[in-house]
Amino acid sequence: MEEWKMSIGILSDQILNRLAKMLDNSTCGWRQLANAVSEQPKFRCSESELTSCSLQVLTAAGSPGRTLLARLADRSCSLDFLLHCLRKMDHQEAIQLLTTSVAELIQITVQPQSQQSTVGGRVVLTCRASGAPGLTYQWFKGNKEVPDETGKTSELVLCPLALVHQGHYICRVHHGENFIFSQWAHVRLVNSAGSSPGCSSLFPGSVSGLHIICHPRSQLVSEGNTLSLECDAKANPPAQYQWYHNMVPMPQHQTHSLKIPCVTTAHRGQYECKIFNLYHEAWSNPATITIGPSSDDDVSWVEIDRGRATDKVALLIGNLNYLYHTQLCAPMADVHELTNLLRQMDFKVVSLLDLNWQEMHSAVTEFLLLLDKGVYGLLYFAGHGYENYGNSFMVPIDAPTSYTSEHCLCVQNILTRMQEKETGLNVFLLDMCRKRNVNDDIIVQPALLKVTANIVFGYATCADAEAYEVKKEDVSNGIFISFLKRRVCEDEKVTVMLDRVAEDMGRCRITQGRQALELRSNLCERRSLTDQIQTSDCSAADSARNLQWAVAHVLPERTCLKFECGVTVQLGFAAEFSNIMVIYTRILEKPKDIVSCSAQFTDFPEDVDIDLKKSNQETLLEAGSLLLIKENLPSPEVPSLYTRIRCLQRLKRDLTFTVCLHYTYSNMDEEVEERQTYRVGKPLVSKLNLHEPRLPRISSTSSSLSLNSSVAECSSFAEAFTSVGSA
Repeated sequence: MEEWKMSIGILSDQILNRLAKMLDNSTCGWRQLANAVSEQPKFRCSESELTSCSLQVLTAAGSPGRTLLARLADRSCSLDFLLHCLRKMDHQEAIQLLTTSVAELIQITVQPQSQQSTVGGRVVLTCRASGAPGLTYQWFKGNKEVPDETGKTSELVLCPLALVHQGHYICRVHHGENFIFSQWAHVRLVNSAGSSPGCSSLFPGSVSGLHIICHPRSQLVSEGNTLSLECDAKANPPAQYQWYHNMVPMPQHQTHSLKIPCVTTAHRGQYECKIFNLYHEAWSNPATITIGPSSDDDVSWVEIDRGRATDKVALLIGNLNYLYHTQLCAPMADVHELTNLLRQMDFKVVSLLDLNWQEMHSAVTEFLLLLDKGVYGLLYFAGHGYENYGNSFMVPIDAPTSYTSEHCLCVQNILTRMQEKETGLNVFLLDMCRKRNVNDDIIVQPALLKVTANIVFGYATCADAEAYEVKKEDVSNGIFISFLKRRVCEDEKVTVMLDRVAEDMGRCRITQGRQALELRSNLCERRSLTDQIQTSDCSAADSARNLQWAVAHVLPERTCLKFECGVTVQLGFAAEFSNIMVIYTRILEKPKDIVSCSAQFTDFPEDVDIDLKKSNQETLLEAGSLLLIKENLPSPEVPSLYTRIRCLQRLKRDLTFTVCLHYTYSNMDEEVEERQTYRVGKPLVSKLNLHEPRLPRISSTSSSLSLNSSVAECSSFAEAFTSVGSA
């Protein structure tokens, strides 16, 4: 059948979405389809394309199957080949859906053609289609249905032809919920000399006419200014006017001039004017209106919508397990909670714990790759820090005892690099101490900052003071995040939101006299962390940014291992942070004569950090994972063994481990062991190779902040305060 040779792109969105839903599973789904279609090289997906598909699950409406189908459609994959691959997979449900859908598919075989004729003549527009029996037709003139039965057949007959018939026609062919539109056809009236009566000529024997003498012109208008368009015509009888914006009529604009005071970006697009009288109708040339920055703006690159971002990305770093300094508790919970809150506001978030100097430097470099014009960038750091001569420094976990700026990262240097990306908003939330570092007499001089009026610094404490964390039995929180998390999702200007956090801290007895938030900002517009991301055609920069972020969040898919004894073990994976993963085993099937059975992980590479005392535990709590969203893992009723893998950023090769199965038969006392090696590639942030140098290390551009003290005080709340940033 001819229909099967057509591209899958002709399937309706409804059918594609249903098909994608069937493919969004791990046993017989989109990955199996990607493998099946690879028998033809032009349909083979690269690793980055598969990564992009798999990361769709991180968004509420994302679908890996739908993304794969879209890629196949872009490469003109035929329905016949798709069906062949589904049969190869033995996906009966998808085969049935595709077969039924193609049987009902509508294909236009004869398109209506533009025609011209004289008044009183005869024009026939023809549209024919093939498909399921019972196809129906509906003709439209512009956006209005052609009335009566004349507009409900495959042929539209216009006779005798009159001025009202002049215009553009289209036919909709439908069967049930499926429909397809034909191409447009233009019906045009001409006089005996062959010229159009809708322009400058007059009809024979008539004193009527219409001639456009002034067309609207395309222009760039600054936000807040007035848009003025003109369209004029000579006509007899006098002309009437109707303005259209993006093909939608503007009822309030029905004169030859159009004026819109105080334009916004909502007014961008194409404008046309329809001029008509009793006998004639004509359209002006389209005028494209571009809305630029306010005329008061000196920064030429600020072209994004007010209150909107081109994207929103965040890098969250929490350092707690220092090699030569006081261990901290709060950064783990603080980074985890802020990650979840930012994701609710559509931020792309990379969350990392316990980074050394090289890893912090590389993480910042990767973060900068996610930034672009108009993007909101947010950097949060929790750990040891200090401030010298107005510059803030973040301390990595491998900083020596008497560290200086060359061992740390300078926040102000990061800001200058962010400004080079022409970001829409730069937010720094620094949850660390700001005491002077007496060991550091180097005066770091960052590059000069640009006057961009889009910078916000939220310091957890004021200058020359310490920041504290509240110690608890299970999960500790920093004072700053304890108050910030109550306000951060408010739809308020960032500075207003942080002011309220400061007020909350000031009213609380536990923080009075100990810690006060300090806000520094030159933000002049109402920018909020809740601002929507403006939708636009996906650019190369968007695609690269999305892929770069996606790479850091790829989890291995859940899988099953079958052992010779007949036991089936399920392996599952969940991300706690971008560099911390929890893996688990679960016994799915075992023969009846096996009375006891367990599967444990062993033989991990030396690169990653595994606490052997907490590996292969029956609960997340025992495995050391206090924060993981439990919805990602099996229910507590299902026996599972959990192992927490840390420091994935240090993984230099594919992650490989051994699954060791221990079992006992009913008629034997001795335990039997089987082993299988399993390779999962490089999960989560390990793909970015943060352990590798990005740029030559230069002390003036590689500084960082952090210092922590071990001060502990007892409060009236019976909780301990620990400083998280003193020297």
